[in-house]
Amino acid sequence: MTDATIISKIWNLANVLRDDGVGYGDYLEQITYLLFLKMADELNKPPYNKGLNFPKLKDVEGNQMPEAEVCNWETLSNKRGAELEAFYSQMLRTLATEKGMLGQIFTKSQNKIQDPAKLLKVIDMINREEWNMMGADIKGKIYEGLLQKNAEDTKSGAGQYFTPRPLIQAMVACVQPKPKKTIADPACGTGGFFLAAYDWIVENNQLDREEKEFLKTATFHGNEIVANTRRMCLMNMYLHNIGEIDGESLINPNDALIADDGKRFDYVLANPPFGKKSSMTITNEAGEIEKEDLSYNRQDFWETTTNKQLNFLQHIKTMLAINGEAAVVLPDNVLFEGGAGEEVRKQLLKTTELHTILRLPTGIFYAHGVKANVLFFNNKPASKDPWTKDIWFYDYRTNIHHTLKKKPLTLSDLEEFITLYNPSNINKRQETWSADPSTGSGEEGRWRKYSYEEIIARDKTSLDIFWLKDKSLTDLDNLPDPDILANEIIENIESGLNSFKEIMEALNVTED
Repeated sequence: MTDATIISKIWNLANVLRDDGVGYGDYLEQITYLLFLKMADELNKPPYNKGLNFPKLKDVEGNQMPEAEVCNWETLSNKRGAELEAFYSQMLRTLATEKGMLGQIFTKSQNKIQDPAKLLKVIDMINREEWNMMGADIKGKIYEGLLQKNAEDTKSGAGQYFTPRPLIQAMVACVQPKPKKTIADPACGTGGFFLAAYDWIVENNQLDREEKEFLKTATFHGNEIVANTRRMCLMNMYLHNIGEIDGESLINPNDALIADDGKRFDYVLANPPFGKKSSMTITNEAGEIEKEDLSYNRQDFWETTTNKQLNFLQHIKTMLAINGEAAVVLPDNVLFEGGAGEEVRKQLLKTTELHTILRLPTGIFYAHGVKANVLFFNNKPASKDPWTKDIWFYDYRTNIHHTLKKKPLTLSDLEEFITLYNPSNINKRQETWSADPSTGSGEEGRWRKYSYEEIIARDKTSLDIFWLKDKSLTDLDNLPDPDILANEIIENIESGLNSFKEIMEALNVTED
């Protein structure tokens, strides 16, 4: 079967299970458990004969049960009826106590398919395919297809962990990661940046054995605190031939912002979580649940703030090796916010070479109301003089209209930006905007540079810069289609509501 046929078949079964109250996210979770077990079973048979060891069934307290069966695919696929459901639930609980990737895949795992007949259908569907015989590109494409469909289910909120793949591909095409270099993402979601970087390295280099081994086991390092998202990331990576099924997990479950672990990386590619504040849920003395804003008191940070994105930006600077490169998706507030935001921007301009900002349109993210940008910067050694000399801006927002379904973002939409970025030599670039000295106006190009002196002279060192005219304000013939316009109105309203919520939260904190 083709990958499209397999995706369709797997997803059709999701619609059947939805009638039983099994959501898309829960279904994808179960697919992950079962697919992992089936592939492990295949590896234990000829021609692989890998000899992977799986534990025997344990009780609720973690003690091995008398005459316990082995928690593997062979045992599971031979069960039927109520016995199947009972064994599957116990098996998930047992596997969650294991170490390495195995334990991370099954952390907090539960059986969400209560009907044994339907569970057996899913098992049989997976059992019919020889997954290890498929190429990594096909397996990966199938799983990525499932993740994309899950992200499209906006009610589940899964889209916040799924960055549009064309945007990721464009960012990687600009950075062009090299073999035998380390790549990190402190909030890696389902692993999109890792997979795009992996594909870039494989497709653009003739790798020797040592380089292939480094790419598989030592290149990628991530953090993801949400257990379900983390397991999907690990599975996604494994299906793309990253990591070992019996090896250590490449994804850390800890909050990356808590402390500097001392590790430094050649590249950081990231889209930190949306939402301005970092908070933790606590139960007070009266038993009421409250949210408490988090400030990370770290000596390596320039500013102590509850702004999550500013904290991630400071953490990413710390993570970079000297001359390390970063490409990070960040919301508009990082570009213009005063106070801590202004100081963080000044320090970033001084200590790194912030050379490029890509301004993104609305309508490309699954989380509504997001106005975001990509910041490209290179870390540098200590210096008296600021490392940033010029910042190049590409305005892919003004007069650009996208929607998730009718006009989604594609890689071809960003090809002009990639060409103008000039990855082979970012010091040799040409503006597409040129000023007219007599009038002060300029030709309408999307690619323009501003000097360090111009930026530092702006109010609050704001990087929130636009120069193109919004044609919809002056020319009714240039209005987008009604459905696109409606989506943009929704985006703007939701963005405004989010801003009001942040103001109210700030006022409540002040009142307290």
